[in-house]
Amino acid sequence: MTARKNLKTIFTLLPYLWEFKVRVVLALSLLVLAKLANVSVPLVLKEIVDSLNQPQAMLTLPAFLLFGYGLLRLGSTLFGELRDAVFAKVTQRAIRRVANQVFTHLHALSLRFHLERQTGGVSRDIERGTRGISFLLNFMLFNILPTMLEIGLVMAILVNQYDIAFAAVILITLLAYIILTLVVTEWRMIFRRTMNTMDSKANTQAIDSLLNYETVKYFGNEAWESKRYDEHLQTWEKAAIRNQTSLAALNSGQSVIIAVGITLLMFLAADHVIHGTMTIGDLVLVNTYLLQLYMPLHFLGFVYREIKHSLADMERMFSLLDENREIRDKPDARKLDALNPAIRFDHVNFSYDTNRQILFDVSFEIRSGQTIAVVGQSGSGKSTLARLLFRFYDIQSGSIRIDDQDIRDVTQQSLRAAMGIVPQDTVLFNDSIYYNIAYGRPNASPDEIYAAAKSAQIHDFIKSLPDQYETIVGERGLKLSGGEKQRVAIARTILKNPAILIFDEATSALDSNSEKQIQTELKRIAENRTTLIIAHRLSTVADADQILVMEKGRIIERGRHTQLLAANRTYAHMWALQQRRQTISANPDNDWQTPSLPSVDKS
Repeated sequence: MTARKNLKTIFTLLPYLWEFKVRVVLALSLLVLAKLANVSVPLVLKEIVDSLNQPQAMLTLPAFLLFGYGLLRLGSTLFGELRDAVFAKVTQRAIRRVANQVFTHLHALSLRFHLERQTGGVSRDIERGTRGISFLLNFMLFNILPTMLEIGLVMAILVNQYDIAFAAVILITLLAYIILTLVVTEWRMIFRRTMNTMDSKANTQAIDSLLNYETVKYFGNEAWESKRYDEHLQTWEKAAIRNQTSLAALNSGQSVIIAVGITLLMFLAADHVIHGTMTIGDLVLVNTYLLQLYMPLHFLGFVYREIKHSLADMERMFSLLDENREIRDKPDARKLDALNPAIRFDHVNFSYDTNRQILFDVSFEIRSGQTIAVVGQSGSGKSTLARLLFRFYDIQSGSIRIDDQDIRDVTQQSLRAAMGIVPQDTVLFNDSIYYNIAYGRPNASPDEIYAAAKSAQIHDFIKSLPDQYETIVGERGLKLSGGEKQRVAIARTILKNPAILIFDEATSALDSNSEKQIQTELKRIAENRTTLIIAHRLSTVADADQILVMEKGRIIERGRHTQLLAANRTYAHMWALQQRRQTISANPDNDWQTPSLPSVDKS
């Protein structure tokens, strides 16, 4: 199973390599030339030694051989450097393509995946995986293959020129070395996988803790967070120690095998010299080949281990590509026509999980240019309507239509381009205010961005800052207050200029005075647009064309504000309760006079 996964991982990379087929072929050709030059060096050295190992009267300077020896030494190095230079673009482009493909795929996955994911672990998996690609391509192509090629050439030369015993000793040494390396490395992989898992968990916990820095401080849980982090590091430490000690044992075993092989070969060579069947040059040649093979063989164990580690790292990254894209465009999906967008929910049933249904037979219509408000207690399913409109999830039954087009039949890009939302929980990018507003339409001009900020009543505040529009908002916008973040979100949506507007508790973070100003502006930008308002404060939706009251995933009332008050049901009771709370808030000293509310102990 593991071997099949490794092969799948390797084959996944082939299309990225073949994009530069000329470079790949040229790099492999340079690889062969480098090894041919390297193998030829001992042959020339043998001739030089034999030429110089003559009686004084016959001694001549082998200038041609010395010159050739220098060229071959230079060639073995130069061809290797040229190979690396030629292949560099192939490696870096493959890393770029794969990383971007994973990143793009992550954005294509459903909201369900992103609600369940751990950002720190995912980012670390991508980081290690892309690093593994670089190692795999460079070392597998330029260390494993050249080493095997060099061993084959050396064995062919020894068999051709000398006793077959030389090749037999090298072959047995090589097999023993490879078997030991394979067996021990497979056993050691469990430690590496444990290290990777604990590394990802520790990174996830650390990022999560730092993102929630204020919460940690509020509850004084710094020591608790450090303890949790250290628990992951402790498991990682144990695996790392076992990994290192097992590596020392493997290296020792490899050294023993190489030492035995070298000793046997030297005994054979010395015996042949004594009996006159080999010259001193032959002894130097065999010894040089042994030295040339020793380092690649010793390095082969390291390379194989690291390739296995790289495959394990890449396996985790490529597993992200195997994540199912729950929401997909149909092959024949067309662009949404949103010139006069009317929205229709028709008998919609939806559940996040099979055992927990959220919406039950929800039906309503928002005519083009009309404003519909949805109110209800927390957990009644109000915000789910917005998520379904954006098609973050697909419904189980019923249909959602815009201009009589089922949103499952149109492209997601065109669907979301037609809608703008001001969410209840505004999260900003850790960049400038200018960037965050411009995110609504990245190609907008500065004047358009400033106009959007003025419409959202935040332009004067931004101009009062030392860095004005270049002010960095911090992680998730934490340097701004809740109201300031919400104004930026409103400006961003105004800039997008969508045909359909969704306000999900859009003024929940604003004070009463600011809320009135923003409400006036929201009404202005909602004119002639199809608008869905999800609200908790009923005073903000009293002017809506229709109000839907939701409870436990069902619409239990619908009508205009005055009609719902006259019906004297759930909406009327919610309105009375909120009015009472506003009265108490405005006159806190009189709260004891309200018999329907619990008294406050002022002692």
